[in-house]
Amino acid sequence: MPFDPQLQALYDQRAAQDVRPLYTMTLDEARAADLAAIQADAGTPEPVREVIDESIPGPAGTLPVRIYRPAGEGPLPILVYFFGGGWTLGSIETSDAICRSLANAAGCLTIAVGYRLAPEHKFPAAPDDCFAGVRWAVEHGGRYGGDTTRVAVGGDSAGGNLAAAVTLMAKDAQGPELLAQLLVYPNTDHLADTLSRRENTDPMLFNDKSVQWYWDNYLATPEDGGHPLVSPLRAPDHSGLPPALVITAEYDPLRDEGEQYAARLRDSGVLVESTRYPGVAHGFFAMAGSLDAGRRAIGQAAAYLRRTFADAPTRG
Repeated sequence: MPFDPQLQALYDQRAAQDVRPLYTMTLDEARAADLAAIQADAGTPEPVREVIDESIPGPAGTLPVRIYRPAGEGPLPILVYFFGGGWTLGSIETSDAICRSLANAAGCLTIAVGYRLAPEHKFPAAPDDCFAGVRWAVEHGGRYGGDTTRVAVGGDSAGGNLAAAVTLMAKDAQGPELLAQLLVYPNTDHLADTLSRRENTDPMLFNDKSVQWYWDNYLATPEDGGHPLVSPLRAPDHSGLPPALVITAEYDPLRDEGEQYAARLRDSGVLVESTRYPGVAHGFFAMAGSLDAGRRAIGQAAAYLRRTFADAPTRG
């Protein structure tokens, strides 16, 4: 189908402004441009009851986390969220609007983890940091009003990849127990050779060159691409992983590998909901201020989390 009319308007505007692809910029330029574009399209961030910035111990030093507490009496279920940006761009500011909206709509304490970025810190720095963030949330979330027995993970793009990786790490470590995984257009396979990778080449959108640029920054060696924490689709066993909501976009080079991962989870006995949003491109989940589809997807994710949390017993 054609572009969503709202996406078409943004596309035309960016084409008129001759916006450069991020992968043609210096690293500092790309990081600044990425954050500016996300903040411009996210809309006015929603107020929440409380926002707390903390530093927590990580595998190689301290990590920043931001805790969003919505209105309501606790203990509240917990969502640990990982921002997108191809493991190369982004910070907890990148996902600020998303985390505020999910905290309010899902009624959960939401904790954004600031993991180390590539190429300065290549794999496995990011999943190691994210797993440390989840463990910290389970050990210390109670002091912020969280119910540490009801914890989910989520993220968009590379953050979705990291959320999937964390569930594999938790399974291998036999804990912590996670209730759900929210995977928004995740990278799932370094070696993906899919129709969506081949078709989505438009330089005005996130495209096949964007994907390769991020992989090149993230991986120390091509061989690392086969590691299950890099390519969750290639994990040998997906049974016993937490239920998942997988959201994909029609015009996204990552569309097919996200949907393949949903199918792999389902075939492994995992409860999965999967939705492809038509007419929109990669990044739309962070564009709720500009795209109705972004607002709908945030709403779908929040409703899924609220149901999942509600179905789990509260144990204080």
